[in-house]
Order: sequence, then structure tokens, then C-alpha cells
Amino acid sequence: MLNNRYIASIAVAASAIFASTAAFAHPKLLSSTPADKAEVAAPAKIELKFSENLSTQFSGANLVMTEMPGMSGHDAMKVAAKVAAGDDPKTMVITPAQPLMTGTYKVEWRAVSSDTHPMSGNFSFKVK
Repeated sequence: MLNNRYIASIAVAASAIFASTAAFAHPKLLSSTPADKAEVAAPAKIELKFSENLSTQFSGANLVMTEMPGMSGHDAMKVAAKVAAGDDPKTMVITPAQPLMTGTYKVEWRAVSSDTHPMSGNFSFKVK
């Protein structure tokens, strides 16, 4: 039969393991709308959903047009857009200042959660 002292030590050890795992969690991009490599009608907004609550003052994104039909060889152009937190603290919303033109776009994101470790990545999509 287990004694109370043994059970208490197991509970403390398990708590320490779970707490350390949570402390080292980093925000990961779970999904985006539009999805990576999707071909879509011009979206009014782009949503990124992460695995952790975001620290909005340290998180952000850039929207870049990388290809435009009929204009081969042009440099990538940053698109004016507002980046804000979504209704859910794990969501980032990018709202372009103007409707997106036909072309290929890349979203370059940076996400920071409570662990303060920045994570970054990118994905692309095409507007028909």
C-alpha cells in the first residue's frame, strides 16, 4: 500500500514536469486562411492561428507581393496592411489597406508568446 508521503512526492514531480513543459512551449503556426499554397479570390483579411497566446506587442507580420502577372523580374513589394490580434488571443489578423491584386503573396510572420522566445516563418498564396 502506498503511503501519503510517496503519493505527495509523485504529485510534486509530475507538477514540475508539466510546469517545465509549459514554460518551454513556443508558438507554432497551426493554420492560416488562406492556407499555404492556396489559390483564392482576394481575401479581405488573412488569419493566422497559433498554438499559444501571442504577446501582441512583440508579434507581427509583413505581407509581400512576390509575383505579378505580366511583370516578370520585378522586385517583391511590401503591401500596406494592418496587423492586429484576433478575437482569440492565439490569432493574428492581417488586413490589407487595399484589395489585393492578382498575383502571388508571401506572409512573413513573427510570433512571441509568454515564454518570450520569438518564432518566425512564412507561407504563400495566390490571388486569382
